[in-house]
Amino acid sequence: MKAREIAYSALFAALTAVGAQISIPIGEVPVTLQVLFVLLSGLILGARLGFLSQVIYLLMGAIGLPVFAGLKGGFVYLYGPTGGYLIAFPVAAFLVGLISENKNDIIGYVIASIVGISVIYFLGWLRLGLYFGRNFEKAFVVGVAPFIIIDLIKAGIAVVVADRVKKSGVI
Repeated sequence: MKAREIAYSALFAALTAVGAQISIPIGEVPVTLQVLFVLLSGLILGARLGFLSQVIYLLMGAIGLPVFAGLKGGFVYLYGPTGGYLIAFPVAAFLVGLISENKNDIIGYVIASIVGISVIYFLGWLRLGLYFGRNFEKAFVVGVAPFIIIDLIKAGIAVVVADRVKKSGVI
């Protein structure tokens, strides 16, 4: 692995951590900018490095660094009510990267971003539903429905930013 790849992966892990701190609590699941950086990591870095950046982020949080929303850290947050969303980040970044690598245009980026958000929602909804005693309807109402429009806006921002970054040749 090249030093540049390590640096980019670490940068996106750090950006995801910063995005977690830009948080609006609205119940069990806060609105943060994490999803934006998860999507950007896959779109800009690709499947392998996007995945790696999000694994680094989760490892930082798991060992207790305060990188999760509300300056929280520790393994317990990977198992808590929002743990499914967190665990989904590397999977989503990988799939976003994989799709965008194979379809390297705006349409591909949009499709990749929607797939990434869907993975995050699915795993987050599943874990939250178990947390709510298998009440998956409540989990959808609390942990998915309020975020759809917000995350589609984040996806739009990620698509525009990734397109410009890739066209600039910086990465």
